[in-house]
Amino acid sequence: MSDPALGLLMLGLIVVVIMMGFPTAFTLMGLGIFFGFYAYYDPAQHWMDNRVFDLMVQRSYGAMTNDVLISIPLFVLMGYVMERGALVDKMFYSIQLSFRRLPAALAVTTLIVCTFWGIASGLVGAVVVLMGVIALNPMLRAGYDVRLASGVITAGGTLGILIPPSVMIIVYAAVAGQSVVKLYAAAMFPGFFLAFLYLIYIVGWALLNPRIAPTLPADQTKVPVPAWMPRFQALYTRNMPAGLLRALFSPRRALALDTETGRLTYWQILKNFAATLVPLALVAGTLALVWWYVVIHGQAGTEASAAAGLEQLGSAPEQLGGPEPLGGPEPLGGPEPLGGPEPLGTPDSSGQAAPVQGGPATAFFVTFGIIAAMAAVILARYYRAMGPERLEVIKLLTSSVMPLAILTVLVLAVILFGITTATESAAVGAAGAFLLAFSARTLNWKRTKEAVFLTAKTTAMVCWLFIGSAVFSAVFAILGGQALIEQWVLSLNLTPLQFIILSQAIIFLLGWPLEWTEIIIIFVPIFLPLLKHFEIDPILWGVIVFVNLQAAFLSPPVAMSAFYLKGVAPSHVTINQIFAGMMPYMLIVIVCMVLMYLWPGLTLWLPQYLYGR
Repeated sequence: MSDPALGLLMLGLIVVVIMMGFPTAFTLMGLGIFFGFYAYYDPAQHWMDNRVFDLMVQRSYGAMTNDVLISIPLFVLMGYVMERGALVDKMFYSIQLSFRRLPAALAVTTLIVCTFWGIASGLVGAVVVLMGVIALNPMLRAGYDVRLASGVITAGGTLGILIPPSVMIIVYAAVAGQSVVKLYAAAMFPGFFLAFLYLIYIVGWALLNPRIAPTLPADQTKVPVPAWMPRFQALYTRNMPAGLLRALFSPRRALALDTETGRLTYWQILKNFAATLVPLALVAGTLALVWWYVVIHGQAGTEASAAAGLEQLGSAPEQLGGPEPLGGPEPLGGPEPLGGPEPLGTPDSSGQAAPVQGGPATAFFVTFGIIAAMAAVILARYYRAMGPERLEVIKLLTSSVMPLAILTVLVLAVILFGITTATESAAVGAAGAFLLAFSARTLNWKRTKEAVFLTAKTTAMVCWLFIGSAVFSAVFAILGGQALIEQWVLSLNLTPLQFIILSQAIIFLLGWPLEWTEIIIIFVPIFLPLLKHFEIDPILWGVIVFVNLQAAFLSPPVAMSAFYLKGVAPSHVTINQIFAGMMPYMLIVIVCMVLMYLWPGLTLWLPQYLYGR
């Protein structure tokens, strides 16, 4: 029985009930069953024969058999293990020393660690609380403005749900019936670009008003250099790479030096020389990987996890008598990307992207040569001025950042290059997180149990949300609510740009009272069938939604990041000061969304290059 008014009543009730504090998943199921019972009610049949119960079973089975959701518990487990087992303090200290001469060095360090740690864990609350404990008090003691200190923690802590691997992206992929790996590739550049905009704002504010971020005292910027290194320089040369290289072939004088643990050994000389090669290895390895993939590999990558068979939420079950929503669910591939560049390859029948005909364009070789030349010049200047302090910073970064960076890059690379599926990559990440935590000797049995328990709790919440949302959205479509909204939007005769503004404005406002889970699972499916009519790529629109949802954690009155930080902040830091610190970052989020629309290649270039159309 179609009754659009009841459908709209369902939509209004769900917002009210969630704001009253009722559990979202069971509220969705309860309202879906209640209104679905009315929609399928037939006086001639027994009340137990109502087809809403069949609908619940079918939708629950569909959520249980959705392969995309398997990667969620593994990525969540990776995040919780990293949160409890990694050395964030050492990472913060080493990055602080690296950027000690930059304006607002502590704030810049906090943003970088938040971004890096958010990528590894994907847990907004954990990152904000952790960085609030580690970074807030040092910034306040250094005389930083409370708004700057609180804003960078709350804004930086939310980046973990945007930059892959992200659970939010997996949830959207399951809701929209899109490929996880394409969404991962699409969200990569916008996520780092948003972090870059945050960085520009922090440094710019500090340059315009140095009083908000005073220069750090000398004791906080001094790099601890072992006593034997100045004596080593006197014996060989002031340039540490050249001196260590000479010491490898002529070690007699170096082996006579005393260190804190005894005489300098040949093994220590070799380790220090290997540390000097880390920057060169990173740059050369990155350039070699790009050259291999573009020139030698000679084809666009393989899409690791196709979205075939995924069902877009919001569609009414045809077999149960519900009308097909206007526009219908969008299949994999979607419409022509809005403003996107032509892809470099198209998938063949096997799902693998076809090779790019003719190899790379001449522009690639020119650009690659320019970048390689610039990198060589920068490395030459860097190595020419490498003394003991710079070497010690490299060693600190290598020991604290490198293991986590390798794991994160490995997890993303095997997905993007089609080596594994998202689920297999999540398993690699979870196993790697355990190995890192055990090697650091920071993960005991108690912390392991906590990580597993929290993983089970979070996964159960997400799965129940999917079941509840599947029932709710199906009943909403059956009652005609979906069709009514679509007809209303189409009657406005909007342009694609106007539709994007309208949909993103609604999602932005919903971010005030609701969290991203409710928005993605309940309200995003309402807009999905309309994307085909406006010829908007669901991947581009989805990534704009991901950026928009950063504001859900930064927008009062229900700004969860603010309350996470307030729980660990000193008593003199008020919630209003934290809110004031977050406001500029909400404007930066809007600027990023505008730039993503004006420059769609920022979002669509990488997935189109790797996987084609």
